[in-house]
Amino acid sequence: MTNGAPGRSPAEIRRDIEVRRRQLGSSVDALRHRVNELTDWRRQAEEHKQQLMVGAAAVGFLIGARAMLRRRRNRG
Repeated sequence: MTNGAPGRSPAEIRRDIEVRRRQLGSSVDALRHRVNELTDWRRQAEEHKQQLMVGAAAVGFLIGARAMLRRRRNRG
């Protein structure tokens, strides 16, 4: 029966497990923070305000152009 990697005591293995567990916990916390940042729509809207305004203007222009074309077709 083996007790882990050759040359490592059970105490060393336990310490290594604890270190890895703390590192994993820190990584999960950092990932959770990043996901919260990316899914916060208010923050995203604030950071990309100019792009949203340009997109809204383009959509408004397209809707207006389509409405104008429909009026012309209905009149003619």
